[in-house]
Amino acid sequence: MAELQIGQVVPDFTLTAGSGETVTLSQFRGRKVVLYFYPKDMTPTCTEQSCQFRDYNEQFAKTGTVVLGISPDDLKAHQKFAAKYELPFPLLSDPDHQVAEKYGVWALKKLYGREYMGIVRSTFLIDEEGRLVREWRKVRVKGHVEQVLQAVKETV
Repeated sequence: MAELQIGQVVPDFTLTAGSGETVTLSQFRGRKVVLYFYPKDMTPTCTEQSCQFRDYNEQFAKTGTVVLGISPDDLKAHQKFAAKYELPFPLLSDPDHQVAEKYGVWALKKLYGREYMGIVRSTFLIDEEGRLVREWRKVRVKGHVEQVLQAVKETV
């Protein structure tokens, strides 16, 4: 898939959340959406990232922004992860990585000399009309959520 472009309407999707609820991106039209892709529940960096979004969730909500997390993990893993860390936003399951592919975040990765396909940690800020406002790819967690919140505030 071609890279998403700033100002472009992002691909819509429907996925199931760890709660069992079906979530469609377009149901949030009229609100901003922070969509973050992460590799795996319960891993140190993904936990840190998700907990930072949790800690800032109220500030995002005050700006009318919804936070959604997506990983290839199954619903049971999402339920455990959300419960253990009291995550107040939906974690969506993308086991066949179709949504990750649409957003260009399913890619070849290397770790300890081994190559494999996986999620490249990325965040997308989507406006009230479903258009891409900002994107962060190959995210480093330290300071990232603050950058995203600042970008949200700049688009108010």
